[in-house]
Amino acid sequence: MEHSVELKRAISFIIEAGYQIDRDAFQILKEASEKVNLDLLTRSIIKEANSLPEKPLFLERKLIEKKIKELQTQSTLNQSIIITGKGSFAPYAKEVESEIEVLKDPTESISTTGSLKNYVEYFQDRFRRIQRILRSRIDSRDSGSIIQALKAPTNSKVKFTCMLREKRESPNGLFLYVEDLEADTKVFVPSQNLELYRKGQRLMLDQVISISAIKGRGNLLIADDITYPDLPLRKTNKANLPVYAAFLSDMHVGSKMFMKESFERFILWLKGKVGNRHLREIASHVKYIIIAGDIVDGVGIYPKQIEELEIDDIYRQYEAAARIIEEIPEYIEIILMPGNHDACRRALPQPAILKEYAEPLYEARNIYFLGNPCMLRLHGVKVLVMHGRSLDDVISTVPGMSFERPDEAMKFLLQCRHLAPTYGARTLIASEPRDHLVIEEAPDIFHAGHVHMMSYSSYRGTIVVNSGAWQEQTEYQREMGHTPNPGIAPIIDLQSFKIFPINFASSNFL
Repeated sequence: MEHSVELKRAISFIIEAGYQIDRDAFQILKEASEKVNLDLLTRSIIKEANSLPEKPLFLERKLIEKKIKELQTQSTLNQSIIITGKGSFAPYAKEVESEIEVLKDPTESISTTGSLKNYVEYFQDRFRRIQRILRSRIDSRDSGSIIQALKAPTNSKVKFTCMLREKRESPNGLFLYVEDLEADTKVFVPSQNLELYRKGQRLMLDQVISISAIKGRGNLLIADDITYPDLPLRKTNKANLPVYAAFLSDMHVGSKMFMKESFERFILWLKGKVGNRHLREIASHVKYIIIAGDIVDGVGIYPKQIEELEIDDIYRQYEAAARIIEEIPEYIEIILMPGNHDACRRALPQPAILKEYAEPLYEARNIYFLGNPCMLRLHGVKVLVMHGRSLDDVISTVPGMSFERPDEAMKFLLQCRHLAPTYGARTLIASEPRDHLVIEEAPDIFHAGHVHMMSYSSYRGTIVVNSGAWQEQTEYQREMGHTPNPGIAPIIDLQSFKIFPINFASSNFL
């Protein structure tokens, strides 16, 4: 991929300098592209040819081979420095030892049988684990059960943990139908309390919350406050070295809209071959690349997709993806997980992409293949990664959310302490005995993709970043009125938490 671009550039440079090459010399240059920097080699050849007493018409094989040996010798003397047309590039990250710890990966623990028992176990597990999170909060530590609330005297204050089963609007407020492991009841949220009413409107079905209420007559409960599990205020973990991570997603290799040139520019940047001094300095610190799913566009994912495919075979799509990814420098660690377009089960949690479908990727280079979602620790920094299919449900359900700011929807999920609160909506969820989507540990970085809109912010010490996409606007997105901002890669310094959004799709990229 990259070598063909360099070869074309080298031939053009030779012709512009007034020289020609025959088939034999062309083959030598082609082979040399695998070993040395062709730009530097070409300049060196032309410089020596210009210094000869008689300027040759054709560049001889002997001269080319001589210059290749000189460059290889120079590279051997200083292997840690890559020579480029813009000066030396010494990748700091190449000298840093990798520190990757996989904290959570659902791949090996998926065990659903699809039985009714699994379905019950799934919701019971979710309830119990989020209940523990709520009880760790000072303001909901005394949250009891629905039965205890219903037995309380009239006009007394009660507090209980519950799961939202149904929500209905009325002229005077909201009715919340909630349940716990033993009972169910109805809670009224009056519209006169505007702040509380809006909080109630933002609730998603199947969300686990704590409700403070006033016990009315009979079984009437009037809400006084609603508490989310939310993230605690805490000290953030940061790396002790200036190592960077690049966050990517939604490459969609195989699509006609895959931005191949922009991604090639990204890889050239990683190698220090493009970009100004500041950008190449950032590139030199990149030690990790985390790809949050949709590596390929897949086949049969949506109606009439075949019309938008450049490669209509899933195996060949992964072959093309492998050819691209293997160009990334070896010292950079790659963590890769599936999305809803990949060759994997659609329901969450998803196991790692199977070797059966993506064997070229497995063979291309060393890659950490993980499931969706997963939790990592990089140099002490906890990174929670999901593809982000549930963002569709949040954006379509919760007031104030939009596809233009997916980081806001991601913050909402952190508040819920769950990656896909509603069961049975657009997001397919498998009824596992254990709910792998509960956010038990507070992450330092929360990364997702799916919506093709790069955006980022911070929330209670957590960097929230949606990495956008590498696919131009599709016909479906055009019909929906969604204009993505693809080709922008957010790079995060794991020591300072500075974020560098770099636009590789821009014609002004230097």
